[in-house]
Formats: sequence, C-alpha cells, structure tokens
Amino acid sequence: MADLKGINLAMQTPFNDDGSVNYGTFEELIDKYVDAGVHGLVLGAGTGQHPYLTEDECNRLYEIGAKRIGSRCNVICQTSALNMDEVIRRSRHAESIGADALMILPPYFEGPDDDDGLFAFYKEIDAAIGIDIIGYNIPQATGISVSVELLERLSTLKNFNWIKDSAGDFTTHQEYLATSASVLNGCDTTTVYALMAGTKGVIWGGANYMPHEAVRLYDLVSAGKHAEALQLWQRMLPSLLFIWRTHYTPSVLRAAQLRGYGTGNLRKPLVKLTAQQDEALQKALAPLMENPAT
Repeated sequence: MADLKGINLAMQTPFNDDGSVNYGTFEELIDKYVDAGVHGLVLGAGTGQHPYLTEDECNRLYEIGAKRIGSRCNVICQTSALNMDEVIRRSRHAESIGADALMILPPYFEGPDDDDGLFAFYKEIDAAIGIDIIGYNIPQATGISVSVELLERLSTLKNFNWIKDSAGDFTTHQEYLATSASVLNGCDTTTVYALMAGTKGVIWGGANYMPHEAVRLYDLVSAGKHAEALQLWQRMLPSLLFIWRTHYTPSVLRAAQLRGYGTGNLRKPLVKLTAQQDEALQKALAPLMENPAT
C-alpha cells in the first residue's frame, strides 16, 4: 500500500496561448511544487483539465512527470475514462511508468450508480493492475455518491485502499474515517478540519497557487499546533471560498498565474474569469500576497 499522507497537489496542466500543452512549463512547475515540500503530485487531475486532454496527452504527462519527479514525492495518475477498456489501458500504462497510485472516478455518465454496479466496475480494474486505487467521491460532478457501506465493501479489494472525498459533506467524511479505508480530503474549504479529524492527507487543487502554505498547514496540524494552523487558515480561506463558489479550474489557474505558477491559460470549452470575477479573486488572494509562506 502506498503512503499517500500529506499534501498531494492536484496538478494543473499548463497550456500555451493556442491551447497546446506546454510541457516545458509542466516540468518547471513540478520542480517548484516538489521544492515547496508537497508529498505527492496528481498528474492528469481534474484541476489539470483531464476531461479535455487526449489519452496520448495524458500518457505523455504521466511519462514526463514520473521521470521528472523521480523518487522526490509520490506520483498519482488520474486514469479515469468513460470506456472501460480505456480506463484499464490508461491505468496499466500509468503503472508501467512508475505511478504509486491511480485516481479513478466512478462511471460518471449514465453508467451504473447502484452499489453492485459500482463494485463490479472497480473490481474489474482492481484485477487488472497491481498498484493502489484511489476511489473518488464527487457527487456534485458525477451524480454518484459512494456510500459508507460501499466504501467498506470496496476496501476488501486488493488494491482499493483509498478514497478521495470532495463532496464537502463533513458528516459523511467522518463516517468514511470510521471505515477501514484510508481517506484523502478533496474539498478545499474543509481541509484544516478534515486534517484535524484524522484524514491522512489531501488531494488539493487549491494548492496549485499556494503550495508552501498547504505544506505548512499540514505540518502545523500534524504537530498539534492547531491554533497556529487556524491562523494560517484564515489567510487561506478567502481564496478557497472564492474558487469553490466560482468556476473552479479557471479560478485556480488564474490564482496560480498571479502567484507565479503557470500560464493561466485554459483549454476550450473552459473560459477565463470575467473582469469582475478576476478583481474579486485578487481581493481574496490579498491575505496571501501580504504575507506569503515561502
């Protein structure tokens, strides 16, 4: 079982002005994030605009990323796809280039949404690979909720050792923590409380624009310095509330650009923030700009 505790940064995919992937900047960002102390990088993450990348582009990101990262932190690849054969093909490729774990969404478009169907989906993937699977609970995007009962059942599979919970329902999150699964928080706005409650780590899109602060927050909570952690959290929270309530990926990438991480470019059909939204984002980022944790 992979050790995925800590800050697993759901990494952006940098694009050029024409929408092509900027692999050079991708490698530069890897170095910046690793130097900031993150414990893992999620390649092809949702924040990396995974739905709008081709399979070949994802594979190249995995290959370049795994080589650049080396053994400096964990390598997690999102290998989600709608076609079952493609999920397995992507997953096997990621395993072959040294991924420590795979993050895989449930069948999110008119696929099975009952517990038996979801279990069969992950069981087939589990049998095809030999590294950790991170399940993904994000019902606001998939329309599928992973029940506590299903999570316990999935945990009996050989490789299904983790669940990323991005739902934002802290009651369910604490119920997950009481199961035999290892839990990773994925809801930006509950991060500090999830860490205090005992979640082993996070997969965090917002860390793209504040990797140093994210690592510092984890270190403070791990050391039991909750008062200091909450002081830092108050500087982080305004921007986290903004990205969670506005268009998530465009907001994260623009915030990252403003703080020196990436190009800020998007791939269609995603669009940039409006001038009014951009102004509001910069206001929300002000507490971080005034006292950066670098």
